[in-house]
Amino acid sequence: MLTSSVQNLLLSSRQYTPSIKRKYRINSLEEYESKWKESVENPEAFWSKEAKKHMSWAKDFHTVFSQGKSSFEWFLGGELNLSYNCLDRHLERKSEKIALIWEDEKGNSKKFTFSELHKEVCQMASVLKSFYLKPKDVVTIYLSTSPELVISMLACARIGVVHNVVFAGFSPESLGARIKASSSKLVITSDGFYRREKFIPLKATVDEAFQKYSLKSSVLVFDRKAEKISLKTGRDFLVSDFPSMKLEDESLDFFSSEHPLFLMYTSGSTGVPKGLLHTSAGYLLGALLTSYYLFNLTDEDLFWCTADIGWITGHSYIVYGPLSLGTSIFLYEGGLQTPDPGRLWRLIEKYKITKLHTAPTAIRLCRQAGDKWVKKYDLSSLELLGSVGESINQKTWEWYFDVVGGGQCPILDTWWQTETGSTMLSAFPGLAPFKPGCASRPFFGVLPKVVGSSGHPLLNTKGSLILEHPVPSMARTIYQDHARYEKEYWPEGFLNYKTGDAALQDEDGEIWIHGRTDDVINVSGHRLSTMEIESFLSANELIAEASCVSIEDSLTGQALCCFVILRESTCEKNAEGIKSLISNYISSSLGSFAKPKKIFLLKSLPKTRSGKILRRTLRTLAEGKKPEGDLSTLEDATIFESIL
Repeated sequence: MLTSSVQNLLLSSRQYTPSIKRKYRINSLEEYESKWKESVENPEAFWSKEAKKHMSWAKDFHTVFSQGKSSFEWFLGGELNLSYNCLDRHLERKSEKIALIWEDEKGNSKKFTFSELHKEVCQMASVLKSFYLKPKDVVTIYLSTSPELVISMLACARIGVVHNVVFAGFSPESLGARIKASSSKLVITSDGFYRREKFIPLKATVDEAFQKYSLKSSVLVFDRKAEKISLKTGRDFLVSDFPSMKLEDESLDFFSSEHPLFLMYTSGSTGVPKGLLHTSAGYLLGALLTSYYLFNLTDEDLFWCTADIGWITGHSYIVYGPLSLGTSIFLYEGGLQTPDPGRLWRLIEKYKITKLHTAPTAIRLCRQAGDKWVKKYDLSSLELLGSVGESINQKTWEWYFDVVGGGQCPILDTWWQTETGSTMLSAFPGLAPFKPGCASRPFFGVLPKVVGSSGHPLLNTKGSLILEHPVPSMARTIYQDHARYEKEYWPEGFLNYKTGDAALQDEDGEIWIHGRTDDVINVSGHRLSTMEIESFLSANELIAEASCVSIEDSLTGQALCCFVILRESTCEKNAEGIKSLISNYISSSLGSFAKPKKIFLLKSLPKTRSGKILRRTLRTLAEGKKPEGDLSTLEDATIFESIL
C-alpha cells in the first residue's frame, strides 16, 4: 500500500479545466467511453474500420488479426507503402502545403512543401537503389534531427529497406555494436552538427566504429559543409555525387502489412540493448490514430515534438504520425537552452507552433530557469501541450499548465514504450478536467489492468501494469532473439503484455504510473517506489528535481540515497543545512524508516538525450564507484567526476 502522504500527493484532488473550449474529435466522456468499449469488445472490427478509413492500401487485407503459438500478425493480405502514406497521397490536395520546417542551433533554417519533400525522398530512394539493397536489408542511419534524417527514413520505407536509426550521441562502440548486430548493409551519416555550441563529428565517429569492429558496410555521407570529410575509397560515398540526385525516380513498390519497417535498440533492465522490430501497417495505424484522436492534428497545425528522432517518440510523433495525416512538422537541431533558457519559447513565438510535445525533463529545466524566460515571448499560438518519456510530477504539471499554457491548453500526459510503438495511456483533450501527473485513460483498443502478485485486479492499490491482448502498433520481436521477447513481455503467451511498470488505478478508472517495478526500495520491510519518493521531493519548493536509488545497509537491508537538484534561488545556501532539511522533510512526512542514508546535491542528473535517468549509474555512484560500460547515451558524462 502507498503511504497516505505520498498517495495524497500523487492522486491530486485538484483538477484542471482549460479556459478555452475547442472542438476535438472526441468531445465528451460519453463519446470516449462508447468508442473505447466498441474497440475492446470487438477489436477486429474496430481496427479494420480505422485502418480502411485512415490509411491508403494498394491491396486490401483479408484477415485483421492472427495469433500463433509464438507470434501475432495484423492485417494479413494487405499491401501498402509507408512513404506513399506519408507523402504521395497528399500531393493532390497539399502539394504546396508546408510539410517540414527546420532550424538549427545557429539559426539556419529550411522549409519543404509536401511536393519538395516527396521529390527529395524519391531522389534518395534512387541513391539507395544504387547500393543494390533488397527489401528487408537493414540500413543504419546515424544523423542528427534534420531533414536529411526524415528523408532517409522515408526513402528506406519507400523501397522496403529496414531503417535502424541510431541516436547521434552514441559513441563509436555503441554505434559499431548496433551496425554489427543489425547486419547493416549501408550506413548513412553526415560530417556532423552543432549541439549546445559544440560540434558533434558524426562521420569521424563512424570511421572509428568501423575500425573498432572491422565493419564492411558501405557509408553514404551528406556533406553539410561543417567540416572537411575524409572519404575511404571504395567504402565511402557522398550523396551529392550520385547523378540520380538530379533526377526524380517516382517508381514505387508495395509491401505486405507485416513487412519489417524499422529496428529500434533500447536499454534493457540488464543493460544489454535489445533491437525491437516494428512492422509496417500496425505500427503506422497506431502512430496515425494517436496523432489524430489525442493530438487532434489538422491541416492548420504546426506540430513540434522536441524528441530526438533517434528514439521511438521521434519516429512516431515527428515522422510517421503527423506526416501520414498531412500535418506540418517542426524540427529543431540543437540544445533547447542554447544560448539561453528562452530558446524553446522563442522558437514557438517565431514559427507560431500550435502544439508542443516535450519531455518532463525539459519542462523541469525550464521551470528551474524561471518564469521570466517564458513570459518574454508570445505563446498565444499554443493550443495543446504534451508530455512524454517519463512520469511528470504534480508541481511540474501545474507549472506547465499555468505558466506555459496560460491555463488555456489541455495537457496530454502520455504513457507508452518503445515496445508498444504508440501511446497507450493519455488524457484526451476534449475530456477535461485533467488530473496533474495522471496517465489517465487507455487509448482505443487498449485494455490495461493493475494486478497484484497473484494476478488479481487491484483498485487504489499499487500493482503491476499489464495490457490485455496485442494491439497493432506493438513490436513483433527482439531482433534475432525471439525467445527473450516472449519471456520478457509475454510470459503467459499472447494474453497479457507485461509492461514492467508499476501503476495504480483510481475510482474513476484512471491510471497513475509509479515507475518501474524493479525501482523499489525495501527499507526495514517497508517497500517504497522511487517514483513515489521523487514526486514527494519534487513537491518541495527547495527542489527542482530528484532521483532516488537503493544502497545496501547492514542494519536495514537497503537504505535510501537521494540525488537532488535545487531550485536556482536555493543553490547558494549552506549545503549541509539543505541536506539536513531534506532529510527531516522525508523522515517527518514518510516516517523515520525512510530517512536517507546519503544525499547528493547536484547541478544535473545522468540522463540520456531522451530524458531517461540512468539509475544503474546512480547506484554505482552511491557506492562511491565510477560507472563502467557504455555511457555514450548520456547528455553530459562529466557530472560523474563532480559527484565522486
